[in-house]
Amino acid sequence: MSTPVRGKRLTVPAIQARKGGTPLVCLTAYTTPMARALDPHVDILLVGDSLGMVLYGFDSTLPVTLDMMINHGAAVVRGSETACVLVDLPFGSYQESPEQAFRSAARVMAETGASGVKLEGGEEMAATIRFLIQRGIPVCGHVGLMPQAVHVAGGFRAAGRSEEEAAHVAADARAVAEAGAFAIVLEGTLEPVAAAISTDLPVPTIGIGASPSCDGQILVSEDVLGLFSDFTPRFVRRYAELGGMIGDAAAAYASDVQARRFPGPEHCFRPARAKASN
Repeated sequence: MSTPVRGKRLTVPAIQARKGGTPLVCLTAYTTPMARALDPHVDILLVGDSLGMVLYGFDSTLPVTLDMMINHGAAVVRGSETACVLVDLPFGSYQESPEQAFRSAARVMAETGASGVKLEGGEEMAATIRFLIQRGIPVCGHVGLMPQAVHVAGGFRAAGRSEEEAAHVAADARAVAEAGAFAIVLEGTLEPVAAAISTDLPVPTIGIGASPSCDGQILVSEDVLGLFSDFTPRFVRRYAELGGMIGDAAAAYASDVQARRFPGPEHCFRPARAKASN
């Protein structure tokens, strides 16, 4: 059953209009409670396939399925009112052909109520991006470091380290923009390369480990909040350490339960008092 889209949301054209203006504020969200907490403060909530690593404990994004993305996407839409919600197309759900990409993206749009999809790839995905947009599906591109291609790249490493590599990332970004993407995520790209791409492109760029010159920034919320501590990328700034607070709260709860301090009388249901007879 599809989730209704509220009329207050920041639209895709409004995102496009922010090119060169006030930077776009973007964070990931995978659940309804997180979406509710973040929604008043961000322009874009991305339901990223990073949920595979953050929520499910996978060592990459590759095992994430389309059904997983749809379930979490619908949860984020239900928990938000004003942010533009985008959902990643997971590995294997769009690379085979434009037709496969359309079937996957159409399911995402219909079953989540999201405003658009994001997919990884440069020049090789331009035809697919154009195919989707011509059929009414807004697309956000993703170039530079592409987690779904981690095995081809030989690991998670910054893109644009050589002149040839920098030219390749720039060509990818240009091809995606020309295909009609309304915005492009630049991930793990050397700062001067990302800055030059941002200046060159007519659509907003959203950086993650890229450049302050990008038209917006995105991070994984659990990294920002100190909830996901297995690995902290260099480009992350922690704004809280909630993981430690959760551990402290759990320890205090355990201590109260073991000492029979919880539950107390105020936490228990009591039988109703019988009415006095005349």
